[in-house]
Amino acid sequence: MEETFAFSFTATELEARTGISSVVDQLRDCGLPEARIGEVQIALAEAVNNVVEHAYADNTPGDVNIRCQLEDEKLSIYIRDAGAPLPKGQLPAGRAQALDGPTEELPEGGFGWFLIRELTSDIKYERSDGQNNLLLSFEIQVRPA
Repeated sequence: MEETFAFSFTATELEARTGISSVVDQLRDCGLPEARIGEVQIALAEAVNNVVEHAYADNTPGDVNIRCQLEDEKLSIYIRDAGAPLPKGQLPAGRAQALDGPTEELPEGGFGWFLIRELTSDIKYERSDGQNNLLLSFEIQVRPA
């Protein structure tokens, strides 16, 4: 079984939410287990929100293009944007934040790349032709239709 689908939207919070929901709905239609869909949704939301908040932070929001390819037991999600490149052209380390200490001193952010790394089986990033290209790969067990 191979399934490919794509979505494109403007890099705003509202459009991102709608785009992520569209991907999730399509994954449901493909028969992915609900628990795995939830994990994919978290990783995808973190990645897309990084595009909205950081890649286009200093520019007018541009497009975010998502292409999903589901084959056998693997889901590949390609995310492309024309925003600013990742710092040093590399994926952030994504280390777990220290959660000890008083509640009011705990960090509000910094968990995104850690979550993405925990939920995916592989991540690849490259910058080419003024575009960020991020690939999130997931191991998937698809239910028979």
